[in-house]
Amino acid sequence: MYSGQDALRSNILAARVIAETLKTALGPKGMDKLLVDASKDIAVTDSGYTILSLIRTKHPVAKMLIEAANVQKKEVGDGTTTAVVLTGELLKYAEKLMDSGLHPATIIRGYMWAGEKALEFLEELAFPASKRELFNLAEGILRGKVGSSEAGHLSRIAVEAVEIAGDEKNIKIEYRPGGKVLDSSLIRGVVIDLGKRVHPDMPKKISGARVLLIDKEFDVRNPRNAKIEIYDPEKMRAFSQYKDKVMRVAVEMIARAGANVVFCQKNIADIAMYYLSKAGIMGVRDVERETLKLLQKATGARIVGNINEVSPSVLGYAGLVEESKIGLEEIMYITECKENNTASILVRGGSENVAMEVKRRMENLISVLSRVKKENSAVAGGGAIELELAKKLRDYATSVSSREQLAISSYAEALEVIPKALVYNSGLDPIDMMVKLRSEHAKGNTMTAFEAINGRLEDARACGLIEYAGTKKQVLKSATSLACAILRIDEVLIKSRKEVPPAKPEAAPPEVLDFPAKEGKIDLGAMRGRL
Repeated sequence: MYSGQDALRSNILAARVIAETLKTALGPKGMDKLLVDASKDIAVTDSGYTILSLIRTKHPVAKMLIEAANVQKKEVGDGTTTAVVLTGELLKYAEKLMDSGLHPATIIRGYMWAGEKALEFLEELAFPASKRELFNLAEGILRGKVGSSEAGHLSRIAVEAVEIAGDEKNIKIEYRPGGKVLDSSLIRGVVIDLGKRVHPDMPKKISGARVLLIDKEFDVRNPRNAKIEIYDPEKMRAFSQYKDKVMRVAVEMIARAGANVVFCQKNIADIAMYYLSKAGIMGVRDVERETLKLLQKATGARIVGNINEVSPSVLGYAGLVEESKIGLEEIMYITECKENNTASILVRGGSENVAMEVKRRMENLISVLSRVKKENSAVAGGGAIELELAKKLRDYATSVSSREQLAISSYAEALEVIPKALVYNSGLDPIDMMVKLRSEHAKGNTMTAFEAINGRLEDARACGLIEYAGTKKQVLKSATSLACAILRIDEVLIKSRKEVPPAKPEAAPPEVLDFPAKEGKIDLGAMRGRL
């Protein structure tokens, strides 16, 4: 058990250790971290979210920081490193204030006031972003993480994908090792990684595809807890041929509806594969639920699990469905769809780790761009927005006559950790550069920022150094609330308990297509209500 100042300082130390670890990863010239797990698998990244999600820690405050990073990622898709670094800096200045005799409750009030004011000032400083500025924002996020030509190529893909789909939920990102990052491509439609026909006699390419989507297993339901007695050999032969007849009739009904491509979320029975191939229908199984939903949006099809729903009205349309290969593994493209509202990005890389890391960056980038497009709200990057907020908070602090003034001023000082880290990670002297930056902002040049690639001061908007305003809002909210939450803790209690292993749930039977029989014959009427 820890209590009083010991508990508080221990918690602050834990948070600052995590923040200092991530601080050197901030910005386009931030350093990478090499993460090795128990199985000796490695990951090389400077993504704050990835680092926090892979490290193991037992300290409760460190776990609070990881949870805050998860919220930041979920809400805006970017800014996890900034949020954690700012939290650590706020706690560092809080500790200095406590050393000078200020009570944690006073610091908390000051921080809360400062956080609210900072959000108000942020709203005033935000501006709408054009398509060109969206590209600049994307390139700024990727700059320093990949080569300059690769950053430009990936930024164009990301901006175009957002222009097509509008929402990140309508954009699918897959990665495939091999090739170069510049081989990454945008597909107007849906791509299914490892997607292949279930039977070699099925067509590999279908133009003018009429698409059927099934979310059940394409098979006959096996009877459960049933006892079957057959004494007549002829009945035995008829019983063994039942599944064959059912599958043949089902495929005939699908063909009559006009479908020539079937995407199934689960398995397709072997006999169904055969009849689909005989009918010239392409069948694809084990399609993920999320991919099935994207296909629904793209093709205009309706997902079915019932034979009576299979009709021309539930089918979707795609101009081209084609199975191709990258290396030795298949991949399927569904393009020229009825609705031009989905996009897929196929990320390439020279190795598994490179391709996965680029995929992570593209996911973050797409999340940010889609939100900027929706809200049409951006702010100056390169530490400019933090410097301007710090300047305004210092002015605001002078209007507060109580002790909270000290906490508000410390909040302003803490905000400047972002431009300082950007300068330091670029290999330059933070003191000299911060003096110049403060001087420019004092003159009213609110857009003056530190351009890390060239290591000089630039007008953020003129050089395309902008960021999503929502990211900064969430950073301020997360850092302020988390720092205050940690400062409220004055006692750490460790509770021990005997853990009882959870009971294993019974395995649920798979959902399959149900084809009932009536008096030894296929009952088509009942069948129509069970697919």
